[in-house]
Amino acid sequence: MCIRKRLMAGTAVFLAGQLAGFGLAFGQEQDITIGLAYAKSGWSAAYDADPAEAVKMWIRERNDKGGLLDKQIAFVESDTKSDRAQGARAAQDVIDQGADLIVVPCDYDLGAAAAATAQRAGLISMFLCAEDAKAGVQGAGAYAFTSSGAAQIQGASVVNWAQTELGVSTVYSLLDTTLEYNKSVCGGAEWAIENNPALKSVGSDTFKNDDATIQSQITRILGLPAKPDAIMLCSYVPGGASAVRQLRAAGLDMPILNGSTMDGTFWTDSVPNLENVYVSVQASMFGDDPRPEVNSWFERFSAAVGRPATNSYAILPYGFLDLWADAVSQVGGTDAAAVVKELESGKPTDTILGKKAFSPELHIQANALMVILGYGKEKPSVAGKYTLAEPVPFDVMFRMKQ
Repeated sequence: MCIRKRLMAGTAVFLAGQLAGFGLAFGQEQDITIGLAYAKSGWSAAYDADPAEAVKMWIRERNDKGGLLDKQIAFVESDTKSDRAQGARAAQDVIDQGADLIVVPCDYDLGAAAAATAQRAGLISMFLCAEDAKAGVQGAGAYAFTSSGAAQIQGASVVNWAQTELGVSTVYSLLDTTLEYNKSVCGGAEWAIENNPALKSVGSDTFKNDDATIQSQITRILGLPAKPDAIMLCSYVPGGASAVRQLRAAGLDMPILNGSTMDGTFWTDSVPNLENVYVSVQASMFGDDPRPEVNSWFERFSAAVGRPATNSYAILPYGFLDLWADAVSQVGGTDAAAVVKELESGKPTDTILGKKAFSPELHIQANALMVILGYGKEKPSVAGKYTLAEPVPFDVMFRMKQ
């Protein structure tokens, strides 16, 4: 580790522009570096960009408070180009530049190779916002963590909320099988339906995000003895937005439920007269979150980045980075094995999004307060909030029944 750190002096020219933003002296050796291997280009940049900006904002704010272990924090970055194979190369790139913590893409499928590269190098990785439970010990490695909660929480929370607040009793699931995240959202919804006597599944179907049409799936829904009270759509943009548009064009005007990949307004113009769509997120970026500190954070983000956040994923890395910094302080260094042991202590710790904790078995949150956003003809707004009565069980989180 020390040899690798001394080599960073040779990269001073390359990093000068970035370090200047922290007010650091030119050529000053940096002992703590965060490496961002994320999608700066390609379709996944829509999800990675804001959380990555939040990491940089956290670094600036932390440095303003004195840094970490009395040292300033620098960052280096490399573009995964929304490509799985390129993710491994981008991770190796920031490792070669001296990173101590590797930040990898939001999605498990796109970030797994980067996290595995960090694991082989003996370094901790943080998925920017992955919500598949394999973004941890069981999939990416013992040193991999994610800043978010399991996607099952989203699916379970939104269907339970819809039953309580909208009177929904029958649900039809429409699963986009492209990503593991989507399967987990629908898996959580199915678990909630099975355990809520007021809810009943009346069918399910699948499609792919890049399918030109879902007309056959719509025909099967229209052929049901009775229309479902709600459709659980487990998908992401652009295919998710296309599915909403086609469902509405077919006269299916019941509530459409989804997870946080449909958060934001970057897709809403593609659905004329959008309304009666509800998504489950961990925070509202629209200034109406029930927690004042969250609204204040998004105001700071807008000021720091020069524009509003495009989705609520932006805030997620803050909680993990605070926990990581606390663990580093506790063990007195960035040695991965020691920091991981401290992170896995299971001690609930306050973060901007509530108490969080990790264990040797789970490097993802199994429960969290979910904010339900309602999409209408105006901008999205908070329709309610929901917290599961119990954490998502281990077997549901890993979809062991499938």
